[in-house]
Amino acid sequence: MPRTRSVVLAAGAALLVRRAVRRRIATSPLWPMPALETPVSGQGGRRVPSLRLAVAERAVPAEGVALLRLESPAGTPLPEWRPGAHLDLVLPSGLVRQYSLCGDPADRATYTVATRLIEDGRGGSREVHEELREGAELVVRGPRNRFPMAEAPSYAFVAGGIGITPVLPMLKAVEAAGAEWRLLYGGRSRATMPFLDEIEKLGGERVTVVAEDESGLPDAAAFLAGTGEGAAVYCCGPEPLMDAVAAALPEGRTLHLERFTPGASTAQLGTFEVELRRTGRTLTVPAGRSVLATVRDELPNVSYSCEQGFCGTCQQRVLEGEIDHQDELLTDAERQDSMLICVSRCLGRKLVLDL
Repeated sequence: MPRTRSVVLAAGAALLVRRAVRRRIATSPLWPMPALETPVSGQGGRRVPSLRLAVAERAVPAEGVALLRLESPAGTPLPEWRPGAHLDLVLPSGLVRQYSLCGDPADRATYTVATRLIEDGRGGSREVHEELREGAELVVRGPRNRFPMAEAPSYAFVAGGIGITPVLPMLKAVEAAGAEWRLLYGGRSRATMPFLDEIEKLGGERVTVVAEDESGLPDAAAFLAGTGEGAAVYCCGPEPLMDAVAAALPEGRTLHLERFTPGASTAQLGTFEVELRRTGRTLTVPAGRSVLATVRDELPNVSYSCEQGFCGTCQQRVLEGEIDHQDELLTDAERQDSMLICVSRCLGRKLVLDL
């Protein structure tokens, strides 16, 4: 009996201690930032659905290009998507890479993506080419669409190389709708341009193919000069091609770009401070170095993946400071109090992060 009483008293004392600790954590500023919410860092999937899919088929639609058809191992229907959408592929190494969906949106059984091998890249495309064979399983996030089609009286598409992948479903959609459209499709050679035969059959004379080894670089200005008032211009490809299209865009046309590399930062040359509120350290971010790289000197376990502002793995809550957003992912609401520290910087002198 005394033993039972002792156990009861100990349990009661422990409960009182836990309640007291909770009250202190909720009110005392002396504890390690108790009022802050759970950090955002490492929540790479954010609120984007995650699926485990298997490679059902692997093909080579052009030199240096791997095409993957992904399906659910359970055979369940996949989430719907519309032209312009992309997937985040979580590769076996943990790298996250973004690839446009280039299949049929009506096909709920499979997703189709294609990627070109980048010999001097950061390893993502090589891993896709060398590791993802038929039967391999991987986690996929999405679909998400930051390149959606808009209603327009006519359409002009400009694609360079693998940049054709988000454009292909768009071409089929406007063709099915009976809309007016034209395409300028460039590449190093015809052999390196995926889906070329399919596109030429679909569009006929509306398709202008420019192989660099035959005709040099595509003339974006001449192509765009033939577009009508109110045309929607969609472009995906190498940065110089997108810059040329933007520079040559006639008045009265709307331009839509799909980028998988970060834009230039207006504050790239600025030096500023980053305070890590939970850690109690203030760091200096020098010109030409990312916030992520600087923070990881102090906190090497901070999560990251793409380092290009697309996957969201390095998203951090910002407690104070004016952010120079350079990502291609966050919504306007998310940009009010968070940033992707791999590419975004500070417009002032100091940022305070919830780290």
